[in-house]
Amino acid sequence: MMSLTCNNLEFGRTRLEHVACGCSSNASSYRFSLRNYGKGLLRNVNRGCRARRVWCGRRDFGRCRVFSTKSPEAFLNGVAAGPPSVIDLTKERKGPSSLSDMFEVVAEDLLTLNKNLQSIVGSENPVLMSAAEQIFEAGGKRMRPALVFLVSRATAEIAGLKDLNKEHRRLAEIIEMIHTASLIHDDVIDESDMRRGKETVHQIYGTRVAVLAGDFMFAQSSWYLANLENLEVIKLISQVIKDFASGEIKQASTLFDCDVQLDEYLIKSYYKTASLIAASAKGAAIFSGVSGDISEQMYQYGKNLGLSFQVVDDILDFTQSAEQLGKPAGSDLAKGNLTAPVIFALQKDTKLRDIIENEFCETGSLDEAIDIVKNCGGIERARELAQEIADQALESLLSLPPSSFRQSLEQMVNYNLERIK
Repeated sequence: MMSLTCNNLEFGRTRLEHVACGCSSNASSYRFSLRNYGKGLLRNVNRGCRARRVWCGRRDFGRCRVFSTKSPEAFLNGVAAGPPSVIDLTKERKGPSSLSDMFEVVAEDLLTLNKNLQSIVGSENPVLMSAAEQIFEAGGKRMRPALVFLVSRATAEIAGLKDLNKEHRRLAEIIEMIHTASLIHDDVIDESDMRRGKETVHQIYGTRVAVLAGDFMFAQSSWYLANLENLEVIKLISQVIKDFASGEIKQASTLFDCDVQLDEYLIKSYYKTASLIAASAKGAAIFSGVSGDISEQMYQYGKNLGLSFQVVDDILDFTQSAEQLGKPAGSDLAKGNLTAPVIFALQKDTKLRDIIENEFCETGSLDEAIDIVKNCGGIERARELAQEIADQALESLLSLPPSSFRQSLEQMVNYNLERIK
């Protein structure tokens, strides 16, 4: 197992800070940069490794674990899920038949959330609520609040809580508001006409209302977040909103850039997708009052679940129809957003680079590029990447005792992978 010890690891211009972790020692933690993370995964994928070695953690760990929520790049810091437990990552997994089955154990929590969201968002401005409902009612899976409830209940059992507290429930509502606001803004930035098979907010109400609706929901979620009066969670979730902007900037700066590397793709994916999921899981654990070690494992679970979901979504952009996607197939590639399947394909086919750098100026060039990605192994290698990251998410769940809630968290990982089988 690879491990690197770094006292002052520089990532771009941001120094990963060592944070006091509540124990007697402030010794340096084991860290490695996203570049090592990406290269480690890439080596595994290139070798066709089926043993699913985990690069992002240490099995021989001590009491003191350190993690900085100030530096979002620090999501690469591996934290093992031990003491040394063994999980067979090669055995066949059986996922739930549907999302409703997977979330059945928190179904009542989700019903309460749906009622509360309407009163929270719509109580002040019916026009903005109407815009938000376009997202709420567009087939959303409520996976992020469901994750909050599942982690909350799994960790509450450890802490001896008989039920969820009001902070757990408010956190789930805040997370869904932040996610919805980000979708509204994403559609404006991407000039997307469709979301989940329905017209986007800015298509119906115009860009001005769409931007204001997203801003309002970000502001509303921030107000409720401040009222939770937990500084650790406030910092954690506030960082997510910053990450959204960082992700959009990073994506915009690398459009049609055929030299983009896997580690850069993973950083962007963390900012845009995994950051919120990781913070959701850790925040839920914090409100249960469990140890910092378990809270950190929940962060690692959410981070890797989110990254795996993004890789799978990027694969589906090539393998599903427009009807299945609710948007045109290959739309990311058409806009110059180069995702994992394309990055892998570029390593195999030089013609693909020429097509992309010419920004699909010739008729039929986009379809040709999609065919190259499909035929030169880009999809398969991206599948292996998604699997490797998913395995790391499952490892983190070893910190939780067996329960129906942990089982559902495992099923979320497996459900995601089933989408590309």
